[in-house]
Amino acid sequence: MLKWYKEIGKNNDVVISSRVRLARNLKSFPFSAKLNEEQALELVENLKAATPVLESKSEKKFYSCNIDGLTDSEKTAMVERHIISPLLLAREQSTGLILSEDERISIMLNEEDHLRIQSITGGMNIMGAFAEANAADDVASELFDYAYHEKYGYLTSCPTNVGTGLRASYMMFLPALNVTGKIVKLAEELSQYGIALRGTYGEASKSVGNLYQISNQKTLGSTEREIIESLNRIVEQVMKQERRYREYILTHNYDEFEDKVHRSFGVLKYAKQLSSSDAMTLLSQVKLGIDLELLHLEDDCNVHELMMEIQPGNLQCLLDKNMGSAQRDRFRADYIREKLPDMV
Repeated sequence: MLKWYKEIGKNNDVVISSRVRLARNLKSFPFSAKLNEEQALELVENLKAATPVLESKSEKKFYSCNIDGLTDSEKTAMVERHIISPLLLAREQSTGLILSEDERISIMLNEEDHLRIQSITGGMNIMGAFAEANAADDVASELFDYAYHEKYGYLTSCPTNVGTGLRASYMMFLPALNVTGKIVKLAEELSQYGIALRGTYGEASKSVGNLYQISNQKTLGSTEREIIESLNRIVEQVMKQERRYREYILTHNYDEFEDKVHRSFGVLKYAKQLSSSDAMTLLSQVKLGIDLELLHLEDDCNVHELMMEIQPGNLQCLLDKNMGSAQRDRFRADYIREKLPDMV
């Protein structure tokens, strides 16, 4: 089944993916920060009971598990694929996960809130992600009594999520804004509109391979549609800026940039060892070269899919064994060489 990161969606030269996350809590349990271990375990087991109901009301296959039942590689791979958050792994209490087979819908159990319902799609398709998250939320709301206030809306552990409990975000590929030094200024400008620009894995993370998350910061006082429409207007402007600076780079440094793209491709095709950091940097250059038609390959290549697959956890899951960093670096180089098509 096609995973979200294998999709080639709208505006995929700049917008990698769209994500909607809904924060919900149950009336019958204390919020996660106040749960004891016995309550946490009971909460997770109760919430996992939603799995067959979700499956019966959709065309998807769903799975559920307790996070402590996963291997370290599986946990890391799920963070890399944005299925679960680093915060969920850091929780010392019982936590769980409900996941659709295509990985588009994931529900974290007992993270910062009792339920974190997430839908993620490839490309610019935030309304599609919202529709799927909302459908899962409808199922959960029929099964569980949410903590809800008539005036304030959904009640959450963090005050910034009170209201709709909705965080909408785009994963954006912004190499030109980064290389021209415009990212810091962009982050400052976005914050004035209640929009956050963060690293690849969200708050407090750094950008890897020129991938950045852009999301709303406020959920109170606006409807879901208003939040999404506001974010879309901002993202449209960021796309225009990124494309404009790409044209600027081509106009002023064409030969140098063309050479850099082809060098990156050459290293990826012939290197015997590659760290994940080096591979992400080189793949970022290749993706930009393909998007700008500086690099022509014999077959189509979803570079972002390759970026996901060569992360440490995902590599170890592919081989179904733990590896040291040196082994991973060698296997990563072999894997990229095999998957990356030749140049025309």
